[in-house]
Amino acid sequence: MTLDLDAYVARIGWTGELRPTTDVLRSLHRAHLTGIPFENLEALLGSAPSLALADLEAKLVRGGRGGYCYEHNTLFSAALKQIGFSVTPLTARVVLGAAPGDIRPRTHMLMRVDVPGERQAYLADVGFGTVGALLEPIELVEGAELFDAPRHHRLVHAPHDGPLPLWELHAEKGGSWEPQYAFTLEPFEAPDYEVINWHIATNPHSPFSQAVYAQLTRADSHLALSGLDLVETADDGTIVERQLKDGAEALRVLADDFGIRLPEGARLPE
Repeated sequence: MTLDLDAYVARIGWTGELRPTTDVLRSLHRAHLTGIPFENLEALLGSAPSLALADLEAKLVRGGRGGYCYEHNTLFSAALKQIGFSVTPLTARVVLGAAPGDIRPRTHMLMRVDVPGERQAYLADVGFGTVGALLEPIELVEGAELFDAPRHHRLVHAPHDGPLPLWELHAEKGGSWEPQYAFTLEPFEAPDYEVINWHIATNPHSPFSQAVYAQLTRADSHLALSGLDLVETADDGTIVERQLKDGAEALRVLADDFGIRLPEGARLPE
C-alpha cells in the first residue's frame, strides 16, 4: 500500500507543497517529532507492534496513538519515499546511559536520507525517545553541528576496529557533549527490524516490556513519562518533576498531556 500523505501531514500539522527538498525534509522532521508522541504501550501490554504500513497508518496517523522507533521511522521513511527522497534504513547502539565498557545490541532504527540533486546526505531520526533527540536532520559529515533550536547536536567518528567507520550522535547538555547512539552506514532491511522489534517488545529483560515510556516534544518543552515519574523539561533547561499516584493517573496523563488514546477499559500493569 501507499501512505495517505494528506492524512499524515494533517496528523503532524504540516502545510506546504510536498517536494523532495532539504527545507521540506527539515520541516517535516520537526513536525513529525512534535506531532506524534513516542510510546511503548503495545510492548508493555504484551505484544510486539505491527510494522506493516497499513497498521502504522491506522495507529499513529488515524488512531490517536504514538509508537517507538521502528514505528515512527518506518512511517516517516514511507512518507519520504513517496515524496521522492531516497532513504537507507540504519540501526544504532544506544550509548546514552550505558556504563563504561557496556556493549548494547544494535536496537535503534534511524535512516540516511538523500535529497535529489544534492551531494550531501542527512541523518534523520524521528523515533529516539529522549530529550536529546534530533529535532531536524543533521548533515552526514564528520564534525557536522546542528543548532536545531533549542537543541544542539553534532556527529563525530568514534574509535572503532571494524571495517566501517563508526559514527556517534552527540547532544549538548549543560555545556558538554553527551553521546546518544553509535552507528555505521550498513543498510538494514524490513525483516531485520521485524526481528529486533520482536526482541525489544517481548524479551522480559527489555525495559520496554517492564514500564511505561512516553515522550512528547512540545512548542516550548519536552514531556517524559517513565513508569510513574513525569518530567517536564523547558527549553531553557528548567525541570519540573512529579510522581504519579498509580496506573489510573498515568492513563489520564497519557490521554490529557500526551494525546495518547488507549482503548476503553485499558489498564496499565502496576
